[in-house]
Formats: sequence, C-alpha cells, structure tokens
Amino acid sequence: MKRSTRTAVLTVGALIAALGLPTAAAHADTTTPRVDLRVLVVTDGGPAVQAITAELDSTGTPYTQVDLTRSDRPTINPAFLADTVDGRPRAKYQAVVLPNDNPFTAGSAEMTALTAYEQTYAIPQVDAYTYARPQVGLQYFVAGGYAGSVDGAQAAVTTAGRSGPFGYLEGAVPFEDNSPSVGESYAYLAQPAPGADFTPYVDAPIPGSSRRGSLVGEYRHDGRRELVVTFVYNRYQQQYRLLARGIVEWMTGGVHLGSTRNNFSVHVDDVFAADDRWDTQLNCTPGDVDCANGAGTPNPIRMTAADAEYAKTWQAAHGITLDMVYNGAGSLDQREDHNGVDELADKLQADRSAFRWVNHTYTHAFLGCEQDISAVPWKCATNPGGSTKWVSRTAIDDEIVLNRVWGQSLGLPLENDELVTGEHSGMAVLPQQTQDNPNLALSLTGNGVKWLASDNSRDPEQRQVGSAATVARYPMNVYYNVGKAAEAADEYNWIYTSRAQGGSGICEDHADTTTCLPAPLATATGYADHIVPLEIRTALGHVLAGDPKPHFIHQSNLAEERLAYPVLNGVIEGYDALFAANTPLVNQRMKDIGTELQRRAAWKSALQAGQVSAYRIGDSVTVTAPSGVAVTATLPTGSLIGAAAYGSPYAGKVSGWTGSTGTPLTFTLPSSAPAAPTAAVPAARPAPATAPAPGTRVPAAVRERGSSDAARS
Repeated sequence: MKRSTRTAVLTVGALIAALGLPTAAAHADTTTPRVDLRVLVVTDGGPAVQAITAELDSTGTPYTQVDLTRSDRPTINPAFLADTVDGRPRAKYQAVVLPNDNPFTAGSAEMTALTAYEQTYAIPQVDAYTYARPQVGLQYFVAGGYAGSVDGAQAAVTTAGRSGPFGYLEGAVPFEDNSPSVGESYAYLAQPAPGADFTPYVDAPIPGSSRRGSLVGEYRHDGRRELVVTFVYNRYQQQYRLLARGIVEWMTGGVHLGSTRNNFSVHVDDVFAADDRWDTQLNCTPGDVDCANGAGTPNPIRMTAADAEYAKTWQAAHGITLDMVYNGAGSLDQREDHNGVDELADKLQADRSAFRWVNHTYTHAFLGCEQDISAVPWKCATNPGGSTKWVSRTAIDDEIVLNRVWGQSLGLPLENDELVTGEHSGMAVLPQQTQDNPNLALSLTGNGVKWLASDNSRDPEQRQVGSAATVARYPMNVYYNVGKAAEAADEYNWIYTSRAQGGSGICEDHADTTTCLPAPLATATGYADHIVPLEIRTALGHVLAGDPKPHFIHQSNLAEERLAYPVLNGVIEGYDALFAANTPLVNQRMKDIGTELQRRAAWKSALQAGQVSAYRIGDSVTVTAPSGVAVTATLPTGSLIGAAAYGSPYAGKVSGWTGSTGTPLTFTLPSSAPAAPTAAVPAARPAPATAPAPGTRVPAAVRERGSSDAARS
C-alpha cells in the first residue's frame, strides 16, 4: 500500500520550543538522538495493559508505569519524556503503551506532549484496547463491521503480519471458548477507513459477511505509528499469549532488553520402580499413606520393555527428549521377584543414550520427618521431648549416593549435580512439616548437588537449600497411581465432586479449588473428554507464557493404557499448529532450566533496583549492568557484540545471555535493522479526541481471568 505523508517539517528552533529542550539541543539536525531502551506504560488498571506489562515482566524488558488512577502520579510533559545527555537529544522511552488511543480528557496537554514526542523521535504507540472508528484508521464497526462476542472465533495472521511482527506464528489465532455460559472475548471487527494508511496484522471473519475485520493493525498518520488492538483480553488467554511476543516486537522494532523462548520439558518420575494403584472401591491407594492401617491389597503399575520402546519411538517422532527420573532399587526388587530378570531395565540400559537421566534416590524414601502413618493424614513422628524426629543425614546420603552409583553401573549418562527426592521430600510440606529437614541441606552440599526439584504447587519460587537451587516442576493432573483411563476418571471424581455425589468434599472445604465438577465424569469417557483437554490447556498455557519450568508425570503414565501421551501429544501438536518453524519448542534438562531461572531472577532484581541502563544511538546499542549479572537482549538477526555474532536465532530474531563485568556492553545492529530515529521532525498535531468509554465493553470473565484454570499448577 502506498503510504501518504501529511506532515510538515519543523525548524530546529520550533522543535526545541515544542519539547521544552535546552538550547544545547540546537544541533539536533546533525546529531542522532539517543533512545533509551525502556517502555512507557500508561495504565488505567484495565486487563489489556496489565497483560502487556505482564509480558514485559516475563521477558525482562524494562518499563516505567504511570497509573492514571493515582493522584500522586507524575505528569506526562515534555520534560518527563525527553531531555539531553552530553548535548545529545534523549528520548527516555522507546515505545508508549496506552489503555486506548487517547485515555486523557479532551484537549489534554499530556496527550499533546505524547503526540509531539512520538512524532519527534519516531516512537510507536500501542493502543492496548480500543474500538473501531476513523480516529484509529478503521471504519465504524456499525458500518458493515461487528461488535460482540468472538468466543471460539478463528482469527488469523495476515500476510503483512507474517512478514512483520507476527512472523513467528504459523497463521491461525484461535480464540478460546472455555465455557458456553460465560462471555470470554469481546471485539470490534472493521475494515480500514477509506484513505487511511492502515495495515491489518491479525483479522477474523465478520459474522454475516464474506469480509474480514481487523483485530490488530498498524495505523500510520500525522507522522505517528499506532498498533490498534480492537479486542479485549487478559494475560492468561491463549489468543493474547500467541500475540504478546509480536506486540512487544512491534513496539520495540525488534530491539529491546529481555528475551523469552517457549519451553516444554517433561520429567518421568519413578522409572524402574512400580507405582501403587488407586482402588476404586476403597477410594485410596493400597500400599501408600492414604490407605489407613494398610487397607487393601497393593496392585502396582510398572512399565514394560514394550513401553520403553514406545517412549523412545515417540520421542523421535515428536522431537522431545524425556527426562527419566529413576529409582534403582525398583530394578533390584524386580530381579529378586523374577529370578534375576528385569526386561525393562535391560531395555532402558540398551537405549540409555536416547533419554536424559536424573537421580530420584535409590528407594524413593521420604526424606523429611519420619512419618507416623497410623492415621490419615499422616503426621511427623516426634522424639520423647516433643521435637520433630528427622530422617538422618546418613539415610539421605545413602539414598543419593546408592542411586548415583547404581546408575553409573548401568552407564546412564547422569549429571550428578541434579536430584529429585521422592515426593520432593526433605523440603517443607504443609500442614505436617513446616520446615525443611535440616539434614537435607547438609547432605546436598556434601554430595555436590546443585539443582533440586521442588513442587511448583507448594514451592514455586527458586530458593537455596544448602548447595542446591530449587527447580520448581509443574505437576500434571495425570495421577501417579493410575494406569487406565477409568481409574483416572474415578479418582478425579473422588477428589473433585461433593460428598453428596460420592466425592471427597475437597471443593466444599476449599473454595479456591478450581477444577470442581458439577457432576461426576463418566468413567468410560471422562478422561479423554474432560481431563485430557483441561491438562493440555493448562500445560500449553505454561509453554505460551515462556515459563521454562518442567512438567512431571510418572512412569505409570507411560504404562498400560499410556495415559500421558494424549496430553503430551495435545501440547506438542497444538503448539506446532500455531507456531512457525523458526519458533520451536525448547526442551532443556533440569540444570539448564535452573540456570535460566537463576539468570532471570538476577536480571529482574537488577532491573527493579535501577542498576541496568541501555540505549540506542543509530545502529549501536549500549547496555550497562552490574558485574556478575548476565545481560539478555533481543536484537535483529546479524547483530554483533564486539566483533562476534550475538546470540542464537529464535522467532526471527537473535537473543541470549551475555556475562557482564560492570563495564558497558556494545552491540552493533545490522544494516537491515529498523532505522534509528533521525533529526527530521514532523509537526505536532492537536491531541485526538478521547476514546469514548461507553463503547468499550470489558466482559467480567476477561476482567478477572479468561479461564478458571489458567494459572493452576
């Protein structure tokens, strides 16, 4: 599309007067401005801006937030937006995010200042959520467009979007429809206004017509660029998660601090061991602590050699390596009970290089307090004086070392600094054990363990336990104690239905439980029809959020009816259908995930402390961070750090981590990078009219959360 220019160029003197810059900026016509790599976010508390700030937080991209609801907020004026540094004009923000195209009152001096600032420094503006009308480059939605629910709509990235900021997507952008009784997504669909320089990036069919209307598009006018978003969203909804990366890339021109990749790693616990089976009559697991006084007869579930072969073949077909989290004593028990034969161990040993391996302790012993299992729930045993009786350091050492030695005897390719304790034991588990076993930290340090798995549902933040940093894992709701779909549905019914319906009543006792059922699932179909789609959506939500934490299942889920695979297939195949080949799933082992979490935490702390500065002048980017803090940035392909190529490719850009010694790091952008701001300055125009609030509807489900299970562990 031919782009028309309707701007006049100011004199240098007029520019200085418009922005209130010191007269030292009088040489700006020959001096390339400095643009700080920081985003200005203006919020009214709505879900759309909150979603964008959540993405900036996740990627580690610095921003300054101005809350319009606070009386003590700073005033957005020329001095707030720009100044000079060493005689060079400085734009303090590389992009502006507004709740809509103009959240201020009519004739606002603040909007006038923002308009002049954007024109002067070629700063893009994101309209987080507004409605279709000529002021944003679109026809009125009442003129052949649409306003209403788009639950379940099949939106798509346009050709311009795929060649532009959304080139990491395959094309489809499906909108969620998780509940037929709740409105989850509301949108305005319209085509570009006649004569407007508007480029749709994401569109959807206009109901009742053969036309398509824009949902996300770029409007160029009066020397400004706006990304116009006409659907409401929150940070958890899949449609937003798909587009979040592109919104950040558009506003920053693909040059920003921070980075993110989509991760999916799966730990398979209890390999070589057998897992006790759920008893559908007793509603407990014989052989485990939930069956009081040893009720029932254990009927364990254990993988076979055929299951191991299936896992290897599945990996090769899906480009994913499973982490086999093993207990060596399980094989010893199998051989003792079967005349020295363990076909599973023999098969896995022969194929050991096909998998990753993680120490899960030798016998899967509980390593916290000594458990008193005389009643349900269990409690910590106590010494005569009433103090907690802890599992000894010697016992913990034995569990770690014996399993390590056993794995080495089979030639398993281990990383000895990784450990997953049985049931994540040794660490605090409420309500029974309110602190870590003090012997655990001593044992971890003594045995050189640097990475210790924790359960994200109860210990989500990375912390230090002796020499080890924790790596939180997401539990999948594919239970450890089931091998058949009917068993899984039966246990799910027990947990998530009311007592009157034959369930445990947990939903009646705990109002924050989000997976409660209005009626029991059919045991023949409930797993496939209800549990699998729910688990796919939850796990894929973690992936789309760029969360590197691994998920974990159990070896029983790869046995018998192989219940894990429908969920794993759904995540991987669902992802592949949405993302282009340049944005593959990242599949890391535990220690690499732990390192990533450490780097992110250190980077976040440095940003929050104001210890990071970064700016662009022309094709040069300079970043300063504290010594020892690794710097992360996303830059165009072909960027250099010094004379070396920077980063590795992902999603059409390059990104990575670079160690800092406290001295400035200099990156050089390729000639193909989006041009830096120049001294050519278009005239300011009056602030646009305020976006009328009555036309902007935010459904309640979106104000709170798109899916009741979106943040569930």
